[in-house]
Amino acid sequence: MTARTATPTDNTVLHGHAAVLATPNLDTDQIMPKQFLRGIDKSGLAPGLLYDLRFDNAGQPRPDFVLNQPAYAAVDVLIAGSNYGCGSSREHAVWGMQQYGFKAVVASSFGEIFYSNALNNRLLLAMVPEADVQAFMHEAAQQSGPLALEIDVQQRLVRSAQHQASFTLSDRHQRMFLQGLDVIGASLSYAEQINAFAARHWAAQPWLKDVAQVTRERLSALTQR
Repeated sequence: MTARTATPTDNTVLHGHAAVLATPNLDTDQIMPKQFLRGIDKSGLAPGLLYDLRFDNAGQPRPDFVLNQPAYAAVDVLIAGSNYGCGSSREHAVWGMQQYGFKAVVASSFGEIFYSNALNNRLLLAMVPEADVQAFMHEAAQQSGPLALEIDVQQRLVRSAQHQASFTLSDRHQRMFLQGLDVIGASLSYAEQINAFAARHWAAQPWLKDVAQVTRERLSALTQR
């Protein structure tokens, strides 16, 4: 398995344009409804993102929903209500957001599993105090279109024209974003240490190496007699 890396050349500062979705406790079933989980891979999820909010019962776009408005067609950051991504463990919610075009979400809190899934897949989640979220939302409300934001991964800061807020990010996830790595790439960066550990392990316990394959070969030999 090869490492998947980010396409942007500058991983230090994310420049984006934000839409506001202030609904609190927006769970993963709303972000990516279950009917869009039928595929055997993670492709083709963008149409399902926030489907019940974007479309009515007849499948027609809701004109009052922010992402359906022409001015917000190219937004890549979401300013969200608290506890965004709560509910079930559904990595498809992260994949769907990325396929739709989102690079980051700014909120005061996130569902725990969604938070891990997002950062491991390089969807940046900036967790800032609720007062700062409200300040960004207020500023966005004064705009005729999306709010321009900078998310500085190195400094752990979210900036707009009128406001600035610090966000929390673990050192490990910060390194992953700065180096352009997802969780697979981060693991492979330790390949030398992993191989050295494996060599020591098999040297000390050679009878355990490839035990499953050896067992299958013995069983196959027995059945052919």
